[in-house]
Amino acid sequence: MDGDKGLVALSATVKQFLSQPRKALIGGKWQAAQSGQTFEVYNPSNAQVIARVATCEKADVDLAVAAARKAFDHGPWPRMSPAARGKILWKIGDLIYQRLEDLAQLESLDNGKPIAVARAGDVVLAADLFQYMAGWATKIEGSSISLSVPYTPDAEYHAYTRREPIGVVGQIIPWNFPLLMAAWKLGPALATGCTVVLKLAEETPLSGLLLAEICQEAGLPDGVLNVLTGFGETCGAPLAAHPQVDKVAFTGSTEVGKLIVRAAANDLKKLTLELGGKSPNIILDDADLELAIPGAASAIFFNHGQCCCAGSRLFVQEKVYDQVVEGIAKIAKAIKLGPGLDPTTEMGPLVSQIQLDRVSGFLQSGHQDGAQALTGGGRHGDCGYFVQPTVLVKTSEKMKVYREEIFGPVVVAMPFKEVDDELVRRANDSVYGLAAGVFSSNIGKAHRLAARLRAGTVWVNCYNIFDAALPFGGYKQSGWGREMGHQVLNNYLETKSVCVSI
Repeated sequence: MDGDKGLVALSATVKQFLSQPRKALIGGKWQAAQSGQTFEVYNPSNAQVIARVATCEKADVDLAVAAARKAFDHGPWPRMSPAARGKILWKIGDLIYQRLEDLAQLESLDNGKPIAVARAGDVVLAADLFQYMAGWATKIEGSSISLSVPYTPDAEYHAYTRREPIGVVGQIIPWNFPLLMAAWKLGPALATGCTVVLKLAEETPLSGLLLAEICQEAGLPDGVLNVLTGFGETCGAPLAAHPQVDKVAFTGSTEVGKLIVRAAANDLKKLTLELGGKSPNIILDDADLELAIPGAASAIFFNHGQCCCAGSRLFVQEKVYDQVVEGIAKIAKAIKLGPGLDPTTEMGPLVSQIQLDRVSGFLQSGHQDGAQALTGGGRHGDCGYFVQPTVLVKTSEKMKVYREEIFGPVVVAMPFKEVDDELVRRANDSVYGLAAGVFSSNIGKAHRLAARLRAGTVWVNCYNIFDAALPFGGYKQSGWGREMGHQVLNNYLETKSVCVSI
């Protein structure tokens, strides 16, 4: 790969990492799958095999859960001082910074995203997340409660609450932000003293495996983090249903999220779910269009449109509609598609043939239903899984491209007349509620509109702004619970009440 003209040369450590089949991490040891089987990992830019990883199945899940159970019930991690846990988390962040180039190369090669984005975004945000959570490790507190028990009026009690780690956590992450999603999941779980079995996405397991090595180097005790590679049906499903797993955290599609709920129902596992979206992005006619047009383009074309919060339903006030959609189409036409390891690439490929077929099917559906592509509308080239950035107009609320999550670089644009109840209805008319955007120079109007949008995050005059301190998650079928911020700690903590007669 590094011999390809113009591409970033892979580092010696990345070459070494890719040179042999990667194993699973169970109980502090790297080991082959119990079946001895491996599967191939592909470069989505050219469909070539870049690595082989262990095909973990139920037997491997059982071993990993047993290791996590032992580490939680008998190991040092939950009983370690919060400050000591925090220092290890901080060191993980430091080591991520030190391995920034290796992680960025693996992420770009495996996922297809531009290496400049991986360097500046994914890797740095992952390191920051661990260090943000390192600070929270020492700030998990209970409270003292004054009781007024009516049937023991003369008695006195000392009552207080304890926040305790929930236990063994099964975490299942997606392929669109492999390293960052691993950090979002692991940071708070480890900060609270939980132990983890992390199932990586089969399409993009490489950066997560290197992250596991980093966690070991930082001093994480054996069994606290166990990492599996395998397929959803044979690895993710038995993890979600395992009776010794106390909680499951999943990021992925709403369809799979519903399967996770069913798998966890038998023993009433705690769940957090960060699922799909079909987010409205609203541009008012008083917006600064020099900000709003590139902002709306970034909202949908960032990460090749493979972003759960993508601004895929674009509502533009009639007065500026033509100018906005033409401006976004102009940006889309100019985006340079190419391999992630090409430093000049602005948009890489979709992650897999399956995803290419899915997005292509939506584009065909939109064409059949009467939507018009101002630009794009099909596959780009004949090598790799590239799709043209696409702007669809002449759309309606009945169209499949309007109602369903495409998860590709396809925006559906529609005009509106007034900022009124009908606009709010249209924006909220979705089974999803993950994110939304508003562009307006009238900040009061923007605040009022943001308050009425049924979404977990509303960006005003910006889009895709993420920070470890800012909670992220969805309403409706976009999920349960929140990632990041101090609120995410509640996902991994139980509250125990203690009442002492004195």
